[in-house]
Amino acid sequence: MSFYTSLTGLKSAQTDLNVISNNIANAETAGFKKSNTAFADIVSSSILTDPSLTTGIGARVASIQQNFGLGAMEQTGSALDVAINGEGFFTLASPLSGAIEYTRAGAFAVDGQGYIHNTQGSRLQVFPVNASGGIAGTTPQSAQIPQTNAAGAEYAGITIEPTGDVVATYADASNVTIGIVALASFIAPNGLKQLGNASWSATGRSGAATYGQPDSGLYGSLLSGNIERSNVDLSEELVSLITAQRYFQANAKAVDTETQISQTIINLRT
Repeated sequence: MSFYTSLTGLKSAQTDLNVISNNIANAETAGFKKSNTAFADIVSSSILTDPSLTTGIGARVASIQQNFGLGAMEQTGSALDVAINGEGFFTLASPLSGAIEYTRAGAFAVDGQGYIHNTQGSRLQVFPVNASGGIAGTTPQSAQIPQTNAAGAEYAGITIEPTGDVVATYADASNVTIGIVALASFIAPNGLKQLGNASWSATGRSGAATYGQPDSGLYGSLLSGNIERSNVDLSEELVSLITAQRYFQANAKAVDTETQISQTIINLRT
């Protein structure tokens, strides 16, 4: 039995090492959120078991929880590098499938059709606006910059305000608000499904997304010209790595000890 008890410890330690290694590998990934491994003990008993004599039979991984704490802000100077200073996720849509995903990595660019997109090509979602620049609908849509304004002047630049207003500038010095960035929040963000590329999708555990305007309510303001870095603390992860390594070694030693005991029993002479 002790072989299997120690084996559960080895497997748990290996999972912990994998999680920590992934955190360290993504220490420079913009918008990445580190994960922590939570363990639970395993106990087997019945109604006939004496509670005072019950022994555990190992450990298991209870969950791998993401830490959505804010990462450090890195100033880049690019008008389309945007960080969220507080709660919320950028909303993105795949141009092919229309699948919605969420991210904290705000490194955007403009393609040949005028769509604002991330490095994977997913398009930034904004609230449509009316002639006065107010929100005209609650259903987010892809942000697209017209190549010319109503007067025929050509597109000259783009800015994103702290309140989420996406403002296009044209050669005649006029400004046009093409939308307001739609930020998403979730009741249980730990229930989001990781997609890679510092992106997530909603699940039944996370609940449906609730959308809002930056710098209002629980949603943070936007910092144009900044990128949110990974929230991985390398010093903390290296200490955790040493702890996980010792945990693995201790369980391996328990297996070795049980092997020696078994060998001694087998070698007994009557």
